[in-house]
Amino acid sequence: MFSKHTTLVIATAIICMAMATANVSHGEMLEGITAPSADITLSFVMPGRVSKVHVGVGATVKKDQPLIQLFDETERIQCQQLKMLSEDYTKIHAAQAELAQKRVDLKKVQKALTKGAASEWEVEHLNLNVRIGELALKSALLEQKQYRQRYAHAKSQLVRMRLVAPVAGLVEEVNVEVGESIGTLGPVVRIVQNDPLWIDVPAPVHQAMDFVIGQAVWVTFPETPVADASPNGRIIYKSAVADAASETLQIRIEVPNPLKRPAGERVDIAFSKEEKTDVKAQLDVN
Repeated sequence: MFSKHTTLVIATAIICMAMATANVSHGEMLEGITAPSADITLSFVMPGRVSKVHVGVGATVKKDQPLIQLFDETERIQCQQLKMLSEDYTKIHAAQAELAQKRVDLKKVQKALTKGAASEWEVEHLNLNVRIGELALKSALLEQKQYRQRYAHAKSQLVRMRLVAPVAGLVEEVNVEVGESIGTLGPVVRIVQNDPLWIDVPAPVHQAMDFVIGQAVWVTFPETPVADASPNGRIIYKSAVADAASETLQIRIEVPNPLKRPAGERVDIAFSKEEKTDVKAQLDVN
């Protein structure tokens, strides 16, 4: 027969074991704050005057959509001229033809020399002409190459005179107006991408150790019913270094945002279906 004291000790141990098992299997429901998956402020790398503002605050933009344009008429004219010169092979063809003729003349004089009909001086003179022709062709080829390089540089300058959307998203800020002169590296346009959203959460190390990249999670937004639905997010990043002070590991979660919810909301994250079910049961009881 067990004493009352022994029975109490055994019961307490069983309860503690059950609680520990529950903690291991379910883990902890975490809270996080949603953030844009991209938040980019664009600037010009060269000064200029604003020619066109294609978008306004709140506009939805696609990747590579034009945003802001500087005045570039002079640069476009110069670029067109360099394009024509880079595609002009007239000097090269003329140098090739002239060199071919000089080589023919040299062969004729060399043949005449064997018959005593030409002098060594004439052969040497035509040899020099051929050498000059080779240098002229080399110069024409080099000049044409330089035009191609200058044309490529001019095109890159034109690219620097316009801003395009690096990602699809929403225009959060526009800090310039048409006709305004601007300098370099000042904030011009801010683009945010809210679909998908990212959530960075510090998870307890003992819980995060079992997390893997790509693992499905359940994200519950404010005023959204907790349901036994399929997971709507996934882990895309797990820090390799824990924070010793808080004993946590940084985890990043990605969740689609088809309803276009704003970033900055507090959300609950469950890493197992049991956690999700537990939360739903608690809410139903309340």
